[in-house]
Amino acid sequence: MDAIRNGTPERIEQQSHLLRIQPNKSTTGAPQRPGRSLARQRKGITGASIRSMNRIVVSGVALEVAHIPGPTNRAPLVFLHEGLGSVSLWQQRGRLWPAEVCAASGRAGWMYSRRGYGQSDPVEDVRGEPRHNGPWHIGRHEPDYMHLEANHVLPQVLEQLGISRPVLVGHSDGATIALLHAAHHEVAACVAMAPHVFVEDISLRAIEQARHLYQTDPDATGGLRQRLARHHRDVDNAFWQWNDVWLSDAFRNFDIRAEMRSINAPLLLVQGADDEYGSMEQLNSIETATADVTRLALMQCGHSPHRDQPDRLIDAVQRFLTHII
Repeated sequence: MDAIRNGTPERIEQQSHLLRIQPNKSTTGAPQRPGRSLARQRKGITGASIRSMNRIVVSGVALEVAHIPGPTNRAPLVFLHEGLGSVSLWQQRGRLWPAEVCAASGRAGWMYSRRGYGQSDPVEDVRGEPRHNGPWHIGRHEPDYMHLEANHVLPQVLEQLGISRPVLVGHSDGATIALLHAAHHEVAACVAMAPHVFVEDISLRAIEQARHLYQTDPDATGGLRQRLARHHRDVDNAFWQWNDVWLSDAFRNFDIRAEMRSINAPLLLVQGADDEYGSMEQLNSIETATADVTRLALMQCGHSPHRDQPDRLIDAVQRFLTHII
């Protein structure tokens, strides 16, 4: 593995089935200063071509992976999606935010869909009795599912991609996974958007509402289930693995605030003022426990900062990463 580092290993580049997202050549070099012309360039990145799909196998499970080419002299960005996300759901309102932030910061990037999401293999017996097979949950998730992803699955993904010291960029569940990984593994930095480090009533109410919307007229065009089905090979697998565990009695005690004290890497914490899934107390808790924190509160922003305030977020990430190699 010593010959393949920083997310662009030669042997992976040579695979013909690699899913590659190619930003505009004008924005793949050194970081650029924000401005109206840059905003227009950023939007041009949404015309990125997806050439084919790559699936890596981790402990017998195939995971969907996408590569955003970029310079190899800096730590690459690794994007960790939300609880109902996937590789394709990073594209919001016609903009592929990961490709834009990679271009702005002058870095390569990787995205992958966790098991049961996107085009990755499904979770076996997703609503059945919980049990384990190596690093994998079978049946209903248990409260440690994000710990397993952070400490067992993600390290294997990074090893296969030849990444030894990533910049993790996580959203919601993905942000929690990023923080957990950073608490126990070396990372260059971590961007956590709308993280969950303990359970709030506001989160449970929103997740209960999501369940209601999902079950109401599930085959209706434009309903939640059909909208999600565009992005997931098995939409019920994706939805129930997330919804069931969050609304379980056992998950109400989920609390990783003490683990945040083990993080030594620089953190950029991001929260929308109108987030329906969490409050600023999440950021307050992390900031109290860690030393190197940059904080960004976004007005007119809900649970998805990369959707609601993409340009402000890109500018903040670019500034945050300026001195990180």
